[in-house]
Amino acid sequence: MKILFFGTAQISKTYLEALYKDANEIFVITMPDKPALRGQKLTPPTVKIYSSENDIKFIQPGTFSTSVIEDLKTFNADVGIAVAYGKLIPEAVFNLPKYKTFNIHFSLLPKYRGAAPVQYALLNGEAETGVTAFYIEESLDTGNILVQKKLSIGEKDNSQTLFNKLIPLGIKAMNETLSLFRLGKAEGLVQSGEPTFAPIFKKEKGLIDWNKKANDIYNQFRGLYLWPGIYSVVCKGKLTGKRIKFIDIEIFERSSKNKDFGTVLSIEKDKGFVISCGEGKILITKVQPENKSIMSAWSFIQSGQLAIGDKF
Repeated sequence: MKILFFGTAQISKTYLEALYKDANEIFVITMPDKPALRGQKLTPPTVKIYSSENDIKFIQPGTFSTSVIEDLKTFNADVGIAVAYGKLIPEAVFNLPKYKTFNIHFSLLPKYRGAAPVQYALLNGEAETGVTAFYIEESLDTGNILVQKKLSIGEKDNSQTLFNKLIPLGIKAMNETLSLFRLGKAEGLVQSGEPTFAPIFKKEKGLIDWNKKANDIYNQFRGLYLWPGIYSVVCKGKLTGKRIKFIDIEIFERSSKNKDFGTVLSIEKDKGFVISCGEGKILITKVQPENKSIMSAWSFIQSGQLAIGDKF
């Protein structure tokens, strides 16, 4: 098939690879190069790099100007596919292909419309999620569903492990959708159910509220594992005013009620330290102190910087 592929992120490259290996004719639309890291050197998207290495035609439009749209028209695509492209695609573009354009979204739409569906599913402690192939419309993630696949979320899944499960599931959904088009079954089903939303979030969402349940804090850790992570500021002890990022945590106990939440309750030999929550307790096993490298929580305790009775 002749495919317009809209994608930018590392995830997008995985889908592009699958399409290329299936001998499709592809025209890639990806985002412009962006400054990265401390040197702010212009860095190309991974999709661009892969396209260059495999002689796949690509463009990086800042806007979808008339000339860009005309260029896309001449390709005469059968279908458009969008995976983590990074910006809204206008109607004049997504309606160009014969079968229009569909998106791969990492949730069971209409649940978790928006930019961070994987993260919010974990933040909210969902037991199930999945992927949805759906037609792009002008409104956000509202188009007819073409293929939907479900997946159970493990208790220890975080955003990294869940993405690792959803990516291949999404490739299956993409390939099934393309098969539907080949069979002429391309209408799709209207989304049903109450929509929920997963908007982009700021770094501050990683700040822990120790008055919450241990289970909720653990879900915060799972959802924000890739970015920004979770952290807290010491308000009593040698490190008062210092921020500590928690790289790995476990639920130590779920049901106790604690008025003095945020307090270091105990030291667990060779493991780390336990902090009280509004309900339950959390065991911290790996940390990154402010302006320092990641280390085990046990090593951090051995340094004498944190003690029982200190408070976050």
